[in-house]
Amino acid sequence: MQPHPDPIDPAALDAFVERIGVNLWRERLEALRSYASAQTRCGRQRSQRHCIEFAIERLRRGQLNRAPSVAERWIVTLATAAVTLFDALPTDGRLRLAALLRSATVDDCCLVPPFHLLRTAALQRSRGFEVAFAGLEDAAPFDLLLHRDGMEAEVACDVISAEDGRGVHRGAWFSLVDRMDAELQTWLCMHPGRYILKMTLPKGLREAEGDGLLATLHARITTMLGQSRRADYDEAAVLRLDPLMLAAAQADELGLMPRLRREFGPEAHLSVTAAGGGIFVMAARAGQEDAVAVAIRRRMAAIAPARLTGTRPGILAMFIEDTDRPEWRSLRDKLELEGEARKFMTHPEARSVVAVTCVSRLELFGLPEPDSAPDGELRFRNPAHPAAKAPALAPAVLSSV
Repeated sequence: MQPHPDPIDPAALDAFVERIGVNLWRERLEALRSYASAQTRCGRQRSQRHCIEFAIERLRRGQLNRAPSVAERWIVTLATAAVTLFDALPTDGRLRLAALLRSATVDDCCLVPPFHLLRTAALQRSRGFEVAFAGLEDAAPFDLLLHRDGMEAEVACDVISAEDGRGVHRGAWFSLVDRMDAELQTWLCMHPGRYILKMTLPKGLREAEGDGLLATLHARITTMLGQSRRADYDEAAVLRLDPLMLAAAQADELGLMPRLRREFGPEAHLSVTAAGGGIFVMAARAGQEDAVAVAIRRRMAAIAPARLTGTRPGILAMFIEDTDRPEWRSLRDKLELEGEARKFMTHPEARSVVAVTCVSRLELFGLPEPDSAPDGELRFRNPAHPAAKAPALAPAVLSSV
């Protein structure tokens, strides 16, 4: 069972901001507001990514005209835990925690990594473990040291983006749609009707590749529409323009999107542009299925030897970022995470790992089942580890499925 969030304490939020630096926090919020104010899909994505920072600022300034949500209460609880921990740490530990918090204010980083660490500690403490922040206190390669009934275990907390397992990155897709939106509205006014542009992208579409691929795809779509062509294809993209045949399709994006999702499946990237009574849908897929769980397995294999000492049982506490409710439930219901976790446990890199846990923002914010995992995390025990059946470690390592 998850621990319960604490009552709202605005003074604790002020103290949290002070630990980061008031001026740094103010500059950060100004930058985030600038990004989020753009009426674009990328702007909405930024707002969602940085919801922790926005929530802290609203709550500390008393700008909430309703009762705080469960998620907001958890945000306050974890911010308060950061302040309490900061004050309890030795000087070197305070410097490390301050650096961890300030690193969350750089570029597109956010407060998820430190909050994942704090929430993991609270979760294990609620199960009866004594928890030491070994990474902050002693610069250990792992983050937490658990102690219970004479046994110890190391916990390494890590954050991986689901984008690492997608052929078409959501961020890159939103950038493409934002580029196309105004042009599609103009095109629709000249060509009233309902259309769907189906795209298969065998080479994917990723933000890390820069603007080159996005610009090329944008230009190809623009040329295709300008020349009234119904198809365009090469090894990088297969594009086909067809009439939109879904019955009773609505111009309202919220009404049409569920129909499109059922038609194209959970992995498709979708957008709807409406203008002049017309509708233009873009639907894109990568050349192969998403492999989010595979990316997590590879990440675990990379970090386990470096983050765990091997002198104690080790737990990898994995946070899967940039995923939503349907995808997170699908990863669990289809046993993809379990399958890849158990495959990882057969490899030499997992020799020191007694268990793997997986969480998302749904668990971080204390949202209820079935959207979130039972017991606050998805957990898989490594039966090959000598300590797998140790009663003292059972609350932290017994498989949850």
